[in-house]
Amino acid sequence: MNGFHNNVLPEKDKGLCSKLKNSSGESNMATIIYDNETTFDALKDKTIAIMGYGSQGHAHARNLHESGLNVVVGLRNGSSSWAKAEGDGLKVMTVAEAAKAADVIMVLLPDEKQASVYYSEIEPNLEAGNALAFAHGFNIHYSQIVPPKNVDVFMAAPKGPGHIVRRTYTEGIGVPALIAVYQDATGNARDIALSYAKGIGATRAGVYETTFREETETDLFGEQVDLCGGISSLIKTAFEVLVEAGYQPEMAYFETCHEVKLIVDLIYEGGLERMWHSVSNTAEYGGMTVGPRIINEESREAMYEALARIQNGEFAKEFVLEGMVNHPVLKAMERQEKEHQLEVVGKQIRANIPWLNKKIDDD
Repeated sequence: MNGFHNNVLPEKDKGLCSKLKNSSGESNMATIIYDNETTFDALKDKTIAIMGYGSQGHAHARNLHESGLNVVVGLRNGSSSWAKAEGDGLKVMTVAEAAKAADVIMVLLPDEKQASVYYSEIEPNLEAGNALAFAHGFNIHYSQIVPPKNVDVFMAAPKGPGHIVRRTYTEGIGVPALIAVYQDATGNARDIALSYAKGIGATRAGVYETTFREETETDLFGEQVDLCGGISSLIKTAFEVLVEAGYQPEMAYFETCHEVKLIVDLIYEGGLERMWHSVSNTAEYGGMTVGPRIINEESREAMYEALARIQNGEFAKEFVLEGMVNHPVLKAMERQEKEHQLEVVGKQIRANIPWLNKKIDDD
């Protein structure tokens, strides 16, 4: 069951950039649920197993534990996270032991590792009426994991990295999250998902109902087209153009990379309106007139092509096969990225700004 299944989408879901509509033909608007509309009732007297103790795993486990719920952590023998989880006051077991002990199993392992761990250690220990949970729909949507019909399957996906999920919880607020129900064997899957979302603090900021398909496809699209792939390629290309035109690499770095955070923070806090209001008139006029020439109809066409590859399963197949041979392409691209002049110059600049000089895992 570790290979890629070619029938990754139901026939009705296949096709070039199919549009998601409701029965009246209009685009769907999400239902939002808040803290005062939810309870912990669906998780009373249940044991929740968090599989993995990385960025999301530690946040989910600690938040749920501090919300008064019964939590265990499932890790492989010899995991470097074992002592850390125990030091955080949590009970730790092997993945198989945690799956056997739990009523609700949240799988927070890397996408490419989930299927093999599921079939070898989780599925043999599932019982009818258990709930299987995910924070990303990849393996369910693309049929890398096919759960038995007698268990609930739901998603609770915070829209933020684990250290932010944890930090905001301790501050009495939270990160918005998505929930979805893929399979409702008990009739209680949605209630369990909402109780779980409440336990990690997400209902304080609002929980949005979606589907596994919608979450998976929009998440992959955002990562590839703008949040990770698009913005990094835009930054590198802009930097290269300035350097090739004879400008100092340090100046190019500041103008194409360093200041990105300042702009993104404004957008994050108040949308494009706040960003345009906050920058100079020169920046606003130049950005509004030149931006559409850079991200143009050719860019839009490339975005639709990326979306089509996500919808028809081509990207998922490529990614899973890449993982099966230990990511040679990804590792080569990572090496090339580290050697890029932008990264070399940026590292030197950041070394002279102490408050920026944090390790990736400091949080």
